[in-house]
Amino acid sequence: MHEFRPHHIPPAPGGMSRRRFLGGLAALGGALLVPSRVLASSTAPASLASGHGERRLSFVHTHTGERLATTYWGDGEYLPGELTRVNDFLRDFRTGERHAIDPALLDQLHELGQALAATAPFQVISGYRSARTNAALRASGGGQASHSLHMRGQAIDVRLADVSSASIRDAALELGRGGVGYYRGEDFVHLDTGRTRHW
Repeated sequence: MHEFRPHHIPPAPGGMSRRRFLGGLAALGGALLVPSRVLASSTAPASLASGHGERRLSFVHTHTGERLATTYWGDGEYLPGELTRVNDFLRDFRTGERHAIDPALLDQLHELGQALAATAPFQVISGYRSARTNAALRASGGGQASHSLHMRGQAIDVRLADVSSASIRDAALELGRGGVGYYRGEDFVHLDTGRTRHW
């Protein structure tokens, strides 16, 4: 990489002063360094990009019986206190361990709920899974992936009381936000924010 030297700067266009031109370059460089999380709203799906409404989700946990209703987005940003509540609710219920849940996963659920006109809460079969839990489930023949996105807070297994799991699968495939797995026998759908794929 070449060292940046002042004399490598091209002449300022249109008679612009050197100082003003350098200031413009500095502003551009600063914009390029903005963290991707801050820019999330500008790269959000078109259906979410308007930004200043509210995004709500309701859950019931099939293992613990706990319920959560949350407005996790409002006034153009994710609400940290509500994200913490989501992290608590979607903890590894076997060990109590918690992990940050990817907000894009919540957006995916929000979009699905709207697309399906669902009124029932999402029934959660599995949210975050610790490495220990994932290994134990694999050892018992559950078929869990060794590097499951559940261990990174990027996956959830759900169903809805008022919409068939097959319809959830179809809507999720239409959205194309990440991985979609359909488990007909167990009647649930796996959703994640990894690469787009399905099984």
